[in-house]
Amino acid sequence: MFRSNLRNAAWRMLADFALIHACIIIALALAVTSYTILGREESARLITAYFPSYYLRFFWPLSAVFPVVFFFAGLYTRSRTYTTRYRALLTLRGAGLAVLIFLAANYLMFRQDLVSRSVAIWFSVLLAGGLTGLGLLAARSPLESKPSGSKKPHRTRQNTVLVVGGAGYIGSIVVRRLLESGAKVRLLDRLVYGYSAIDGILSHPDLDLIVGDCRNIQTVVGAVRGVDTIIDLAAIVGDPACEEDRQTALETNYAATRMLIEIAKGCGIQRFIFASSCSVYGATDVMADEESAVYPISLYAQTKVDSEQALLRAKNEVFHPTVLRLATVFGYSWRPRFDLVVNLLTAKALQEGVITIYNGEQWRPFIHVHDAAEAFLHVRNAPLGVVSGQVFNVGTPKLNYTLSQVAEKIRQVFPETRIEHIENSDRRNYRVSFSKIQNQLGFECKRTLEQGILELKQALEEKKIGDYREIYYDNKKFLQAIGTSPYADDIDGRIMAAFASSLAPAEDLVSVPVERSV
Repeated sequence: MFRSNLRNAAWRMLADFALIHACIIIALALAVTSYTILGREESARLITAYFPSYYLRFFWPLSAVFPVVFFFAGLYTRSRTYTTRYRALLTLRGAGLAVLIFLAANYLMFRQDLVSRSVAIWFSVLLAGGLTGLGLLAARSPLESKPSGSKKPHRTRQNTVLVVGGAGYIGSIVVRRLLESGAKVRLLDRLVYGYSAIDGILSHPDLDLIVGDCRNIQTVVGAVRGVDTIIDLAAIVGDPACEEDRQTALETNYAATRMLIEIAKGCGIQRFIFASSCSVYGATDVMADEESAVYPISLYAQTKVDSEQALLRAKNEVFHPTVLRLATVFGYSWRPRFDLVVNLLTAKALQEGVITIYNGEQWRPFIHVHDAAEAFLHVRNAPLGVVSGQVFNVGTPKLNYTLSQVAEKIRQVFPETRIEHIENSDRRNYRVSFSKIQNQLGFECKRTLEQGILELKQALEEKKIGDYREIYYDNKKFLQAIGTSPYADDIDGRIMAAFASSLAPAEDLVSVPVERSV
């Protein structure tokens, strides 16, 4: 696959190089035409007479700037795995940067023979449009033009797991671990962040990829048929990202979960493992366990609480949900995130030497992303009677830290780091007990905070991750850039509106017609 990607990148570079030269010639023609229409024949004649010399002496050698800038801007590497709108944004940014560098070099090296301003303007417009068009054509390659639904025949129910949201920060690890364990995996994901997190497993014979929206009833019904377990990781994750688009967060985090529950019950699915969060405990000075009251103080936490309640109410003799309340996740994943506190502070300490701690005495429980993923496999393999209708805090008491303690751990790895302390209005504060999952399931976390910091340091230094400030690594900033994803059908909006009504009992909501799998 690496050789194939390299070959595709080489062809794309050649195509872009040809496009650059085509754009400058077309720009000349448009400039001459516009001058002629405006009655400025002398200007048109001068540009035409001067252009061949400029093109051969100056433009041709300087044109090498463009593919070099495009390469370092990620147009031939990372961007091909991104969602279409974000790919377009990166392409336009790369084109603009290349044009600026080209014009600067043109001015510094050949200031006596500058290109006509009108030709430069037309060239910039044509280049931006042409590159975006080529990028969209490249996105239609066999790797990236996966259909919105799977073309593989649905597998038998035995040992088949549906992972909803399986291309995300945690999901990309869960899917890999399931495949390693011998399970067959059906992955349902809208791929908002592109294919990069699952790029290395797309050809796995036991992976069945469905590119689709968990809010679309037809897509979900098709995905659920023939599986024995559902792992629900689909969500707009984090308080800031949820506040960016509250309606989509409510639909994705809560309404879609309620719909998935009803479809799963209708299809006779036994195991349903739901990813919740320890943030449901909100602000408390006591050690919170699974019997503690929840105090959600954000939309994100509230959607998790509401989804938990819907799941636990749905439990019956054939439907067995399990809720996993994850501690605050950190560490390196195939879909890196730097809107998480440990990851962000590590990147800042490495690249800037200064980290800012807000409300440093607040407590948080932490868990490495690989340990979080492992918990889903652990619950899936546990006896059904032990996990049915149960809520488990997922983490370890060894990783209950104040934010100031986290900062000191980071400074141990980066001794020159300066720590700044600031107080703000964020009052989240909770320590969590993890005795239940340890005692009842024998689950233990294996990775420490120091290990997570060191692996992030290594990934950043080895350039496995680009600039941590890129919007791709921040859920809120990314969603701001790409905007809200529309429904595939108006009926999806009506269904989501019905399921989003937290006051309505499940029996009063939309009836989901499904056929029982056999």
